Amino acid sequence: MSTLKGIAASAGIAVGRVYIYRPDDVVLDLESHDSISAEEKLKAISLANESVHHQVEALHARMEEQGKSKEAEIFSAYQMFLDDPTLQEAMERYAREGYSTAAAVHRAYEDSAQLMDNLADAYFRERAKDIRDVGDRVVRALLGTPKADLRALPYRAIVVARDLAPADTASVDRENVLGFVTEQGSTTSHTAILAQALGLPAVVGLGTALAGVDEHARLGVDGAAGTVVLDPTPEERATLEERARALAAEQELLTQYKDKEVVLGNGKHIEVSANIGGPGDVATALRFGADGVGLYRTEFLFLDRDSPPTEEEQVEAYRSVLTAFGTKPIIIRTLDIGGDKQIPYLHLPAESNPFLGVRATRLGLRRPTLFKTQLRAILRASTAGKTRIMYPMIAVAEEIEQANLLLQSVRKELDAEEIAYDHNLEVGIMVEIPSAALDAERLADRVDFFSIGTNDLTQYTFAADRTNRDLNYLYQPLHPAVLSLIRMTIEAAHAHGKWVGVCGELAGDPQAIPVLIAMGIDELSMSSAKIPRAKQIILSL
Repeated sequence: MSTLKGIAASAGIAVGRVYIYRPDDVVLDLESHDSISAEEKLKAISLANESVHHQVEALHARMEEQGKSKEAEIFSAYQMFLDDPTLQEAMERYAREGYSTAAAVHRAYEDSAQLMDNLADAYFRERAKDIRDVGDRVVRALLGTPKADLRALPYRAIVVARDLAPADTASVDRENVLGFVTEQGSTTSHTAILAQALGLPAVVGLGTALAGVDEHARLGVDGAAGTVVLDPTPEERATLEERARALAAEQELLTQYKDKEVVLGNGKHIEVSANIGGPGDVATALRFGADGVGLYRTEFLFLDRDSPPTEEEQVEAYRSVLTAFGTKPIIIRTLDIGGDKQIPYLHLPAESNPFLGVRATRLGLRRPTLFKTQLRAILRASTAGKTRIMYPMIAVAEEIEQANLLLQSVRKELDAEEIAYDHNLEVGIMVEIPSAALDAERLADRVDFFSIGTNDLTQYTFAADRTNRDLNYLYQPLHPAVLSLIRMTIEAAHAHGKWVGVCGELAGDPQAIPVLIAMGIDELSMSSAKIPRAKQIILSL
């Protein structure tokens, strides 16, 4: 069968059925009326209800099997909503008033959700989201467009999507996702980052070649070669399986390096750490031999929900990671929201260029309550392990000073409340804007460390969106212009007695690792699956 060529985003082999992920909202005309009899509409609603019942029962069973009791409870509530007589009566009323079947369902569920929205109790307001989700599932069943959901896939599958945003990847069904294939994206897109973190194959940037693929198709994905085989023949499957065995054998050989301490010939120790998105990634990081966490992306804690996580929720998440790693260092990056990571409940104003707008630390400084809550949580959790705080998207020294003033005010609050925290934790910044690299000499006095985010540093150096497949030729992290900025950062830090890490995708690139080590880098942080190879490369230098 035909073979499609895309961008190799995450190594690995997978053969499986397609699951098409279409998260777009259903667009309805809520005033739509039709001449279909009420009885026919009610029969259609009943069939759709039954279909969603089966769907929800399967999701409930899946959550129970995975030991996710809280999520299972949610789907139990969904079944109650589907059987709610008040909702049934409202749908019948709207159907008899002449509204179209889909409009009748939507109106009934929206009325119920709005009642919840107006209640004072936060618990009931949260249920409004659940009611809207059930209503959306019933409408989609009526229209033949199933609800897209990556939390619990109905079968083991390769996810095919236009692209995946951070919110889409916040809670993926790790048991059933075999790999990812997307129309858009690049080697540093969120699909690539997620796939690497999960150790799954991914091919991105396939464009319109996926347009005719449906959920009856099977795909063969080679993430290292960047190829996708449509409905592979027995011979093509055999070739893919042979490739899979070769990759598995190679990984097995590399496992001997995962727990080795990385020391250069001159006696210098190099930390090889993991990039994680939350507690769910800890087991994988430890399994691959991470020396710590060089980048804890805390924004995933804020995604896929209707309100910010409380201070207690954050303390629990950070503390669980710190506890799991014991004495190994954990760099917790403060909230990096904005650009391609939007949070509806923050009501951020629309910007013509959000990648260059109010995002990350810039947003935190404008939302001090949000920022201070996170800083309090990090400090409170710091007693559980070796904690480091990192501010993202720093452009000028004044931003560090303002962030540190907020941190100092949080320290004073905790001191006054007699709450324990690590008074000696290190505070650093991500160097991902050229101005920070160019001014590293001055910034070094204000921090304990630098961590170079090569993904954004590269795109900002070349003024080219790293997720735009048409500008892929400009994504050159090993270009002399980028390497010069990295060298300047390392030299400035070392001149002031500070250490420097790299937490972008360059850190795990076999071609880049010798270059970074030769430049004097002190720490490399990457997707967990890349750690054994990185250690092997460094020890062989």
